[in-house]
Amino acid sequence: MVPHRLPRRSFLGLLGAGVGASVLGTSACGTDSTSGGDGGTFQVWVLQEESQNVAHEGAVDRFNKNSEVKARIVASPNDGYTDKLHVSMGSGNKPDVFYNWGGGSIRTYARDDLLVDLTPYFEEDKAWKDSFLPSVLEAGTIDGKYYGVPARGMQPIILFYNKAVFADLGVQPPTTWTEMIRIVDRAKANGIIPFALAGGDPWTELVWPEYLVDRIGGYEVFQKVAAGEQNAWRDPAIARSIDMIRDLVDRGGFGDSFASVRWDGAGASTLIAQGKAAMHLMGSWEYTNQVNDQPEYAKNDQGFTTFPTVEGGVGDPKAIVGNPTNYFSVSKDSKSVDAAMEFLKQEMASDAYIDQWLEMGDVPAVTGLEDRMDKAADPAFAKVVYDMVTQAPTFQLSWDQAIERAQAQPMLDALSKVFLGELDAAGFVKANEDAA
Repeated sequence: MVPHRLPRRSFLGLLGAGVGASVLGTSACGTDSTSGGDGGTFQVWVLQEESQNVAHEGAVDRFNKNSEVKARIVASPNDGYTDKLHVSMGSGNKPDVFYNWGGGSIRTYARDDLLVDLTPYFEEDKAWKDSFLPSVLEAGTIDGKYYGVPARGMQPIILFYNKAVFADLGVQPPTTWTEMIRIVDRAKANGIIPFALAGGDPWTELVWPEYLVDRIGGYEVFQKVAAGEQNAWRDPAIARSIDMIRDLVDRGGFGDSFASVRWDGAGASTLIAQGKAAMHLMGSWEYTNQVNDQPEYAKNDQGFTTFPTVEGGVGDPKAIVGNPTNYFSVSKDSKSVDAAMEFLKQEMASDAYIDQWLEMGDVPAVTGLEDRMDKAADPAFAKVVYDMVTQAPTFQLSWDQAIERAQAQPMLDALSKVFLGELDAAGFVKANEDAA
């Protein structure tokens, strides 16, 4: 149970722009946040979140009881964390172990040989590797090498729906795009907004091309984009997804005022909870938000299902998108690499660590969790999330975290213009190619 509404950036981090190192404040547990470990201690950089640090501090406390080299938590505010990390990784004071999102958030560091290649560690200890879900572990790879150890729960994008609204409309959860369009048209005809959308924050719109491209063209389409392959943005699946989004907007799929709805104001979540909207395509954190903010709705009418298939698409219908998890990576310059690795091996898949995440409402990215669902804050929802991930052949990392930081904001800006009717598929592709 999280005591406040969860911002999506609590899970993804902030792209951040122009934040000077001098204003990037931190709070630390017994250490200076601007200096690395000294060989007798090593730093574990995390976000400044009360809920997640219960598990992180528990892991550090357990490790420190039996280790001569001590781990120390350094907690930093979400806002500006990626900039703080970027500055530190370019200095002589790199963190020893640091929290990240895989993909584009660490790709440059890996290619600049600043990170410990974890592949040999996983090869030497197969049991440790096998304790993590393969699709999630794979999302922590760069150029075929492992650089991240799963550090917390999984956040797939889920199609939420209001059960009461669906009953009034006489419809069932859609399994195909055609079925979903019929629901959109019926909802609009009955004065209901088909999809709640906080379009004032473009990242909320990103879930649409992420799923559509995956369903239409398969996982490999965006993997080529993330890898920087030439002409990757020109894949027909991307253009088709943009055309489908434009059609959905023109049908009134998001209502008339979505661009003025902001995520932090809980506007989209409130629309579906109050029955003014029928559906909401959003990350699994939306479930916890509704439990906190609209408990009666969450208990009685909050439904959830997978994203539908797209007729003619070649993507696997069980593939998912979102945030596989967050990761811990290790700086190659650390004076305590051995101790840092021992910390990760001892704690990241330990029973105590896993149970703490379950009790807080997260579903850790570990195997064999089925028999432990009773520890979860909501066992039924935890099972849905876990089944989605364990059955998924691929788990596409959110696009704005999968690509380089400099390309992410132009992509979000272009997508916002698509939703506003100011850019077509060709314009969207060109905008992203220009930013590459």
